[in-house]
Amino acid sequence: MDYEDLLYEMSGHVLTITFNRPERLNAFSKQTELELRHALERADADPLVRAIILTGAGRAFCVGAHMAALQGVGAEPTREVRVVAPAGEGMEANYQRRLSYMLRISKPIIAAINGPIAGVGVSLAVFCDLRFMLDTANLSTSFARRGLVAEHGMSWMLPRLVGAMNALDLLMTGRKLSGLEAERLGLVRALPADELMPAVQAFAADLADNTSPRSTAIIKRQVYDALMQHLGESLVVTETEEIASFASEDFREGVAHFVERRPPTFTGR
Repeated sequence: MDYEDLLYEMSGHVLTITFNRPERLNAFSKQTELELRHALERADADPLVRAIILTGAGRAFCVGAHMAALQGVGAEPTREVRVVAPAGEGMEANYQRRLSYMLRISKPIIAAINGPIAGVGVSLAVFCDLRFMLDTANLSTSFARRGLVAEHGMSWMLPRLVGAMNALDLLMTGRKLSGLEAERLGLVRALPADELMPAVQAFAADLADNTSPRSTAIIKRQVYDALMQHLGESLVVTETEEIASFASEDFREGVAHFVERRPPTFTGR
C-alpha cells in the first residue's frame, strides 16, 4: 500500500515509519491516524519486521492535531454524544481504543523524537515502548492550553511512566520542557542531534538481530497486562509462559548460540 502521510522503509529486520508532512511539522490528521494504524498492523503481521522506529520528517516529530481542522469543532449546536464501550471482554477490551492498540502490536515500537512534539504527538510517544528524544527539542502536552482534557489515554499512561505529580504538572500546565528535562522525569532518553538516529537505529538493530521475536512479543504483553493485574494473576501468566518457552525453537537457539559462541538465528517460534 502507498501512504500519503507516511514513509514505510525497511532495513534488515527494522522498519522505520516516518510522519511525512514536514511542511506542517507533521501535524496529525485523520488520514495520518488511519495510515499509521494500517502501517503498524501491517508490520505486526510481517515476520520480517522485528522492531519498529517511529519518527518525523523535517524538523519536527509531530506537533499535535492539525489546528485548521479543529477551528470549526464545537461551533455546531450541542448534541448528545454517546461514548461506545470497547468491543470484547476482559483484558483485550483495553487494547481496542484509539491509540491503546499500539500496546498490542507485538513488535517493539521505538519513538525517535527528532524535534518539537505536542498534543497527540505526545500521546503517540507514550504509547510507544521506548522513547529517544533530541536533547534540545521541546515537548508539551498542550491540552489545557487549548481548552481540552488529557486525551487519548494520557491520564492513564503518563502517570505510569513519570508518576502522578509529574503527570499532573505536564498535563495541567501544558508547559514546554526540553528533552533533557523529559529525560530527568524518566519519560525519554535524551541525545544530541548527531547521535539521535544512529543510536535509535543501533538499538533497534540490536533488538531485531540479537533477541528472540517470540520473547520480546510475550514480554511486551506481560508488562502492559501486568499494569492491570494483581500480583497473583501476573505470576500465573509468568509461570505459564516460562514453561511454554522451554518447548520453543527460540529457547533452544538461545542456549545453543551462547554455548557455541556465535550470533543467534532466532525464528520467532
